Amino acid sequence: MGSNIEMSGESSGSKDGRVRNVEEAKVSSHDTSKRKRADGMVITSEEGAQLTKQSGLTNVGAAGDNEVRAMHNAGDLNAHLDKNDEKSSQQITDSTSKESGAMITSSNTSYSPTSSDKTILVLKDQLRRAKIYIGFLPSRGNHGFVKDLRRRMRDIQQALSGTTIDRQLPKNVHKKIRAMESILTKIKQVHDNCAAAIDKLQTNLHWTENQLEANKQEATYAAQVAAKALPKRLHCLALRLTNEYYTSSSNNKHFPYQDKLEDPKLHHYALFSDNVLAAAVVVNSTLIHAKKPADHVFHIVTDKLNYAAMRMWFLANPPVKAAIQVQKIEEFTWLNSSYSPVLKQLASQFMINYYFRTPQNKPDRNPKFRNPKYLSILNHLRFYLPEIFPKLNKVLFVDDDIVVQQDLSPLWSVDLKGRVNAAVKTCGEVFHRFDRYLNFSNPLIAKKFDRHACGWAYGMNMFDLSEWRRQNITAVYHYWQEQNEHRLLWKLGTLPAGLVTFWNNTFPLDRSWHLLGLGYKRNVNPM
Repeated sequence: MGSNIEMSGESSGSKDGRVRNVEEAKVSSHDTSKRKRADGMVITSEEGAQLTKQSGLTNVGAAGDNEVRAMHNAGDLNAHLDKNDEKSSQQITDSTSKESGAMITSSNTSYSPTSSDKTILVLKDQLRRAKIYIGFLPSRGNHGFVKDLRRRMRDIQQALSGTTIDRQLPKNVHKKIRAMESILTKIKQVHDNCAAAIDKLQTNLHWTENQLEANKQEATYAAQVAAKALPKRLHCLALRLTNEYYTSSSNNKHFPYQDKLEDPKLHHYALFSDNVLAAAVVVNSTLIHAKKPADHVFHIVTDKLNYAAMRMWFLANPPVKAAIQVQKIEEFTWLNSSYSPVLKQLASQFMINYYFRTPQNKPDRNPKFRNPKYLSILNHLRFYLPEIFPKLNKVLFVDDDIVVQQDLSPLWSVDLKGRVNAAVKTCGEVFHRFDRYLNFSNPLIAKKFDRHACGWAYGMNMFDLSEWRRQNITAVYHYWQEQNEHRLLWKLGTLPAGLVTFWNNTFPLDRSWHLLGLGYKRNVNPM
């Protein structure tokens, strides 16, 4: 048709009516009597007509992206359309009304004539192609037939509405098919600029990527809010506990089993938290699964604001047989900015600007680093365990976001082989390796550490305090914190600081000891 011929492929015979793919052949401007086949052979106009007849359809368009890539210049539109309208309509009528004959084909779709819904498939293919063109055509300009295409789309949609087999289609469906194929042919012949289609696709892709990134940001913010939210009936819990603590008798403010607090033979836990309920979950879930609850000692450190509420909760709900201690940071007089670099940094102008003067043009990609918990020294107490527990040899550090599901007593029997820290490595988890946390573009990091080294989980760690003191690990921590004063080695948080502090000093625990992702990974077995 016109300056282009589309053949569905070499015919294998008119008896079986099958069609194979044959590349579209261009008609030479100076020799319209010959055409080239895909295998290089010259086809005369008579042979081309024969192939066209055998294929059953000459111009049922290609589908999907292949359709767009197959667009070609058709010359003068008006003259061409006048010539082709009648031919195109007749071809569609023949292809859909015959009970037997050629298959209806596109570049990536074929329909069997024996199918009970072949007409429906034709309609759906036309509708899909029409939707593709609608996306490519300009909304304004000289393409007056865009409205006509939309009208034909509505006709096809009405014809398909509620139908599953050809018998349910309206009687005038073939007329609708011919009309739609005619307008699709017009559009294909006029809209031959592939570059414009590519630009449109790239624009849509860019917009989609931006939307995806925005949705990820919103999801992360929502997760941060949800993590800190409390049910309505628990609102003001800390306030009620604090009020009860200060109004209760002073004789009822002492915990039992205080003689166990410095016994190195028992199982000691270090828990630093300002969340009363979270701390209660850790203590209760540990004791529920403990074979010998009397051997467990919990050391809870909180801030001054939550100190009364934390003490009141465990005074009102004392752990059975286990010892518990509640302290506040202010009791550690040795912990000050002259000793701890991180305390000095938390009060610096850089940190004040970072948290309270959020830049409008470059917001943080990861909003969790805006969490005020990073301003609290509670988050960094884990690096001062030997100072907090001077008479203990081993301590199990636990975060307040864990739920214990088995007896933890065997952890005190694990031989760390001279290492200070015992933790579950996270290679293969979403947290991955060192290069996820550290800035390896900095020569200080690149020279000292392996970017492919496995990270480990900081939330359930056994620490050998005797080895810690011997190797002076706290000084190592101070060194790296001073080097990272301007956040050039890593951003915020304690895991990157832990990775560099305990480099080559971490013993890998069996993965069953620390199951990561509870609460946000769907494939985690809560049992």
